[in-house]
Amino acid sequence: MYAALAAEFQLTESEMAELLPSGRQPTYMNRIGWAKTYLLKAGALESQQRGWVQVTERGRELLRTQPEINARTLTAFAEFQAFQASATVQAPTEAAPLLDAVASPETRLSPEEQLDVLHAALNSSLASDLLEQVMQLSPQQFEVLVVRLLVAMGYGGSTRDAGEALGKTGDNGIDGVVNQDPLGLDRVYLQAKRWQDNVGSGEIRNFAGSLTFHKASKGVFITTSGFSPGARTTAQQIGNIILIDGPQLAQLMIEYGVGVLTRTTYHVKRVDSEFFEEL
Repeated sequence: MYAALAAEFQLTESEMAELLPSGRQPTYMNRIGWAKTYLLKAGALESQQRGWVQVTERGRELLRTQPEINARTLTAFAEFQAFQASATVQAPTEAAPLLDAVASPETRLSPEEQLDVLHAALNSSLASDLLEQVMQLSPQQFEVLVVRLLVAMGYGGSTRDAGEALGKTGDNGIDGVVNQDPLGLDRVYLQAKRWQDNVGSGEIRNFAGSLTFHKASKGVFITTSGFSPGARTTAQQIGNIILIDGPQLAQLMIEYGVGVLTRTTYHVKRVDSEFFEEL
């Protein structure tokens, strides 16, 4: 069915290669699967055996009378209304304003795509809240935060053994250091700026000089703001400095669980076809 529909709609190779935002499945396969589910629940299709579907008389009537068949069209049938009612869940309060946009009957997004959109929107709001909290930290607290983040990302074993915030006068332009091995033979040096204005190229050159002073092979410059185009060019030319701006900092904190709590976990599961074939 996937191949037949791809040919019918003349999908290109790039269109068939497009994945869901989660990267779990090709988008066109996901939409075909959910369209089939919706039409089966509405009685427009029937499936007598696995892997086969057939258009019912109701489905043929829809094709004759409806210029477009979508979820709103299918709500005319009691079976589909019952299916929708059974699938309704209570959304998180902060997600409620988004539901009208992604879960309306006219949406062309599959349910999994809708979940991805909601997840991205919630993460965007969380990232903004995180940056507000980070901006309220003292410079010393911010230095401790970035060391803990690097440790959480796998640079070293623990904050006590692998990372330390230097943050003192005479640190020669270095705000923190993280060991990449138990003996501390390979170290990552950090520069942390809790700023609102963009970091310029001069700050990057100064940090590069500090790395040379410490005989360091690599450094990470983290800021709550952003980097000027010149700063990014300078870092690219130097070659051993990684830049992390405010939005990326917030996303890394979310990804590695630094300063955030998991409130609810949703598991998206599929039918295991191989399980049933082995019975």
